[in-house]
Amino acid sequence: QIQLVESGGGLAQPGGSLRLSCEASVFTLDYYALGWFRQAPGKEREAVSCISNSGAITKYAEFAKGRFTISRDDAKKTVYLQMNSLEPEDTGVYYCALHLEYSGSCMLNSDYDYWGQGTQVTVSS
Repeated sequence: QIQLVESGGGLAQPGGSLRLSCEASVFTLDYYALGWFRQAPGKEREAVSCISNSGAITKYAEFAKGRFTISRDDAKKTVYLQMNSLEPEDTGVYYCALHLEYSGSCMLNSDYDYWGQGTQVTVSS
């Protein structure tokens, strides 16, 4: 059973930064695409960003472009989400997810086979 454990959430001020990490309990990470999603109170879970198994392809939601950066370190079996210029609207629970068989799509909830438990991000002054 694959487990994903997120960390790095917390309280940030508007304009501040946070870096989320997600470590996977897998033998090797480089077979899999990975994604970050978020869910604000009262809203559906939405895609933030994803990265292909090779790392060559990254995708971002419009709200994340220019502010967030996804990256992966396969040696550490970890995917990261660097979030800069945070806004109160970025508040929510952030989830990482693992996609077993990447075939080009990685920004849909239904693409993913395993999910982490989530980490809370709160942006407030």
